[in-house]
Order: sequence, then C-alpha cells, then structure tokens
Amino acid sequence: MITEEQLKSIKESQSKVNSILIDMGYLESRKHELAHSYAEAAKEMEGIKAELEKEYGAVNVNLEDGTFTPVEEKEE
Repeated sequence: MITEEQLKSIKESQSKVNSILIDMGYLESRKHELAHSYAEAAKEMEGIKAELEKEYGAVNVNLEDGTFTPVEEKEE
C-alpha cells in the first residue's frame, strides 16, 4: 500500500489534470463561439461593402473620416 503522502500527491495531481481538462473544454467552446461570431461579423461586413459598392462603385473607404477613393483597376 502507498503512503498517505503519496496518495495525497496523486490526488492533487489528478485534481490539477481534471481542472486543466475542464478549462480546455471551456476554451474550445469559447473558441467555437468566437468563430461563429466572426463569421457573422464578416457576413455583415460583406453586406455593407455590397451596399456601398452599389451606391458608389468600387471604392476604398478611409475609416478615419469616411472619405473614399475609387479602386484603380490593375492592368495586366
């Protein structure tokens, strides 16, 4: 039979491992939530871009002051 001190060490170590696994599960869940939120935000941004392009054509918008410049087409 192992000593009380050894048993205590094993239990403490197992408790740490379990706690870490729980935290990892939480982080993975949070990561999934954030990925979903990112996808929604990106979709919203694409809709806004489409509205702007419909109204102003292809433009680059200055996010500081709202001014815009036409997108120059690249010649090949």
